[in-house]
Amino acid sequence: MSMIRDLRAVVRPSRPSLRDGGAYDATRDPATPSAVVDCAVYRDGSRVETRSPLSPHEAMRLVRRDGGFVWIGLHEPTEAEFAGIAGEFGLHPLAVEDAVQAHQRPKLERYDDSLFTVFKTIHYVEHDELTANSEVVQTGEVMCFTGRDFFITVRHGGQGSLRALRHRLQDDPELLAKGPSAVLHAIADHVVDGYIAVADAVQDDIDEVETEVFSPGRKGTPRGTDAGRIYQLKREVLEFKRAVAPLLRPMQLLSERPMRLIDPHIQKYFRDVADHLARVHEQVMGFDELLNSILQANLAQASVAQNEDMRKITAWAAIIAVPTMVCGVYGMNFSYMPELHWKYGYPVIMGITVGICVGIHRMLKRNGWL
Repeated sequence: MSMIRDLRAVVRPSRPSLRDGGAYDATRDPATPSAVVDCAVYRDGSRVETRSPLSPHEAMRLVRRDGGFVWIGLHEPTEAEFAGIAGEFGLHPLAVEDAVQAHQRPKLERYDDSLFTVFKTIHYVEHDELTANSEVVQTGEVMCFTGRDFFITVRHGGQGSLRALRHRLQDDPELLAKGPSAVLHAIADHVVDGYIAVADAVQDDIDEVETEVFSPGRKGTPRGTDAGRIYQLKREVLEFKRAVAPLLRPMQLLSERPMRLIDPHIQKYFRDVADHLARVHEQVMGFDELLNSILQANLAQASVAQNEDMRKITAWAAIIAVPTMVCGVYGMNFSYMPELHWKYGYPVIMGITVGICVGIHRMLKRNGWL
C-alpha cells in the first residue's frame, strides 16, 4: 500500500502555473509520424526501450507477445489516420466517430472491451485588462480509450499536453504497473487540477469586476462598470460550467461502481478526483450566481443614474419656467398691463422673478433634486 499512498504526490506534484506554457505544450515529437504524439509499451511499470519509434501495430504486437500495455497519444487525428488504430485495437465505431469529430460533452461510455472517457480541458487566457471582448478561458478535449492492455488518448485543441504527465508517471514504475487504469486516473486528476487553477484565476477577474461595480464614484455613489464586461465574463463562466458539470456523473461512476477494467486499488482514488470536481462545480455555480447579481446591480445603478439625471433636468426646467412665464406674460403687448408705465416696474419684476427662482432652487436642493 505504500505505493498507493504516494499516488497523489505522483500525479499532482504541484498545480501548473497559468503563466508558463509548459503545462500546455502542444508540440509533437518530430520522430513520430502523422497525428501520433507518442507510442510506447510499458511492462512491469517501465517503458520498453526500442531502437526506433514504435508504430501502434508494432507496439501491440510486443504487448501480445511479452505482456504489458501500450499507451498511444494522438493529437487531432483525421478519420483516415485513426482508422488503422481503431481497427488494430477493436474500438467501437461510435466512440471512434466521437474521438475524430471532437466537440463532445464530458462523458463515460462502457463497451465490451474498453471504456471511452471524454474530458474537457480548460486553459485560462492571461489579459492585462478585462474588456467586453476578452477571452477568459479556452477549452480543449482529451478523449481516453481504456482497455485491458492498451490506453489511447486523443487530444483536440492547443492546450492540455500530456507529455509532462507521461514523464511523471514513468518516474514511478510501481504506479504504472497497475496498468491503463492508473493512467486514466492520472489524466482525470490532471484535468481537475487544471479546473482548480482556472477557477482561482477567474475568481480574481470576478473580484475585480465586483469591486468596480460597488466602489464609490463621485459624491459617494457607486461608479458602476461596463455591462458588456460582466456579460462577457458570464459567457466564459458558462463555458467553464459546460466542461465541469457533465463530468460529475462519470467521476461518480468511476469512484463508486466496480468496473472490470479499473484496478480496485486505483478506483479508491477516483473518489478524491470526484470530491475536487464537486468543489470546483460548486465554485463555478457560485460564479454564475454572483455574476447574475453583479449584472443586476450594475443595471440597477444605471437606472438610478438615469433617474437622477431626469430629476435634475426636471428641477432646472421648473426653475426656468418662472422667467419663461413672466416673459411670456409681458410679451403679449397689451396696452393696459399692470405697472407697464411705472418707473420701477422692470427692476421690481426682475427682482421678483430672480427671488422666486432662488427660492425654488433652494427648496429643490434641500429635497435632494439638485
